[in-house]
Amino acid sequence: MEVKATAKFVRTAPNKLRQVANQIRDLPVGQAQELLLVSPKASAEPIRKTLESAIANAENNHDLDADELLVSGVFVNEGPVLRRFRPRAMGRATRIRKRTSHLTVVVAGPDDEDDDAGQAASVPAAAAVGGASAGAAAGAEEPTGSAASAETDETDDTEATGDAPAQAEREE
Repeated sequence: MEVKATAKFVRTAPNKLRQVANQIRDLPVGQAQELLLVSPKASAEPIRKTLESAIANAENNHDLDADELLVSGVFVNEGPVLRRFRPRAMGRATRIRKRTSHLTVVVAGPDDEDDDAGQAASVPAAAAVGGASAGAAAGAEEPTGSAASAETDETDDTEATGDAPAQAEREE
């Protein structure tokens, strides 16, 4: 089961948050918390707080064990931009953009990993059921029945156009 927590309007630029978010993706939550605690970047703190909120949501709302959770996703989206102006030379002004972010941390329990493995194992079986085109893509030989039906389709087309005697001469 996936559980998420969201922090909106974080007063940090999205690219600064993404640098730290990429480091904790797909880690166990304990290891991710340790990494965020010792990270020298200031953007690690809002990510750590949101991660702890996601862990608390998983424990309290879904009765999951915190030791078995995994950080399955960290998403950083752009929030609104606060525009300020700074005076410059010769009476001009320059725009200063103070960027904000929306941060989402998703943690998953151990039962999600089993479901993903089961789905991945069933995909090749479904592709094999798809027919001759799926079998050819997988490297299997084409069954003789479909080749025979392809030849009958060609002869049906030639009979419809009236070129049946010419087609018979070409085959001999």
